[in-house]
Parts: sequence; structure tokens; C-alpha cells
Amino acid sequence: MRTVVNTVCLLLVLTLFGTVGFRVTGEFSWLESLYLAIITLTTVGARDAAQSPATMIFVIVYIVTGLGIFSFSAFQLGSWIVSADFRAMLERRRMQNEISQLRNHSIVCGLGRMGQTICQYLAERNRPFVVIDREEDHLVAICRERGWRYIVGDSTHDDVLQAAGVERASSLTTVLTTDGDNLFVVLSARMLNANLKIIARAADEDSISKFERAGATRVVSPFSTGAVKMARFMLNPSIEDFIEIADSRGNELELADIQLDESNPLVGRKLMETDLRSRGVMVIGIRRASGDRLMPPPGDAVLHAGDCLFVFGNAENVNSILAQPDGSPI
Repeated sequence: MRTVVNTVCLLLVLTLFGTVGFRVTGEFSWLESLYLAIITLTTVGARDAAQSPATMIFVIVYIVTGLGIFSFSAFQLGSWIVSADFRAMLERRRMQNEISQLRNHSIVCGLGRMGQTICQYLAERNRPFVVIDREEDHLVAICRERGWRYIVGDSTHDDVLQAAGVERASSLTTVLTTDGDNLFVVLSARMLNANLKIIARAADEDSISKFERAGATRVVSPFSTGAVKMARFMLNPSIEDFIEIADSRGNELELADIQLDESNPLVGRKLMETDLRSRGVMVIGIRRASGDRLMPPPGDAVLHAGDCLFVFGNAENVNSILAQPDGSPI
């Protein structure tokens, strides 16, 4: 980009030099001088500018010196336009335009092994997201062929999070290499969006309380989570096998939560009066705004604004309901 800017500046200086030269050596207006400078520089030669010996000498010097500079500059600009750098710039601009239009999306900080798994999970469920990583080559190699939106930068910087639309996002997960970087992302994201759901990875168990005080909604320790899952396999192998088999066959089952606000048409209705069951979705629990839980919920339980419904069922139907916050059929 710096080479392009320098080349454009060189052409402007050369044009300005020619304009002033024609103005001084001949009886031309400023517009005529600019016109003569451009047609002389581009070798169009649509008008004879020689009105005096001084003008003739200037034209000779201007053509001899300017033609070489102009040809070199035109070659540089042409090479840049067809280069990979230019295409990459256009790609980044297109990506940024798409990101600026996102609402209620997710942000994934870090594209390591955990980050790639998270992104793949979101992509399979058609959930909009943006991934941030410092390594541009790594991002391009993984994200471009999959159509994932990405930003090259340091997630610990506020301007990078803002470029990813953190103020408009609904959730953010940070899976950077160190707990220190993850903690800094949590602090920055919480300051930029007080309502953001933040999920952070903590390698050190002692850091979990620090993440929670910094504003993380959930803190996940890969080691303890993996250990708990192994224990579940030991105690309940059939249930875990059922979940794994269903998930491996096209993500047939999904477990999710639905937040009810005042505009949701489900508010004020009894659970038995909703069409969730007919849409292949089963409500397995309700958490009231007061913190009370109904598990399992009775059919005559009235849904209120602020309730959180825990649903389980066909992945496509669950995701369709999540995509339509008002609960209306798609």
C-alpha cells in the first residue's frame, strides 16, 4: 500500500510541475496548463503547446524526464492492481462490510484447535460469527475456503473487538493461548458490552475466580471438563453413547436455552398451549427470572417475560426457534 501511495504522489507532483511549467512559459490559463500537462505526459499530443522558445524547451525537458517516470508509475499501479495484495485488500473490505451488518452474532477469539472446533460447531448450525486471530496466513488458510468471517488482529485490543462488532454481539468466547490474554479479553469485552455473554477458557483452576470477577459469564477448564465427561462415560455409558450417536448422524439432537422477552408471543401462555412439542421441541426445564427452576415443568406452567426455557429436540427445529426470537414458525 505504501508503494501505491508513493506512486500516486509522484504522478501528482509530476502533473503539478507540468501545469506550473506551461503556465509560466506560455500564455495559458491554469485549466489549459493542466490539460497540456496531462496530454503531454500521456503522449496523446492532441494540441501543440509550443508558443515560444521557452515553451519548446520546457516541453522537451518535460517529455524526456516525465515520460520515463509516468511509464514506471503506470507499470507499478498496474502490477499492484493485479497483485495478491490488492485482492487481499478487497477481500478484507468486503469482509468488514459483512461484519458491520451483523447483529446478535458470536465472536471467537483465537483459532487454535479449540477455536476451530467452536467455529465448526457454529457453522454447522448456521449461527453467524466472527473469528479473530493474529496469524493472517493461518486465518486465510482455514477461514477463506469455509466462508467464515474473520479479522486479523489482537483480541486484547479494544479496536479489534469493536471491528468485530462486540457492541452488537450476543456472545463471545476467548480461547487464546494464555490465561492472561483470555482474562484481558474478558475485561475489555465486558467494558464494551455489559450484556454480552462471555465464555472463557482457563488452563489454571486457580484462575477461574479471577475470570468470574472480571465479568466472564462462564469459565471452562478443558482438563476438568474432559475429566467429568470421562466420568459420565463410566457411570452412564448408554446416555453418553446416545448423545454421541445422535450428534454424529447429522446433529439430529440439540440442547439449547431460549430467553423470553416481553415481545415474545409465548409470554402469558401456558406451556401446554404452545406449539413447541408439535415442532419437535421438548421443554425440559424453566428458569424463572427470580431464579426458581421448574424441572420438569408442568403443562399448566405460565410463561413469563424473563423466563429461560431449556429445550431439547430436533436440531433443525431448535435452531429455527433460536433464529426467530419471537418464537414464530419459520
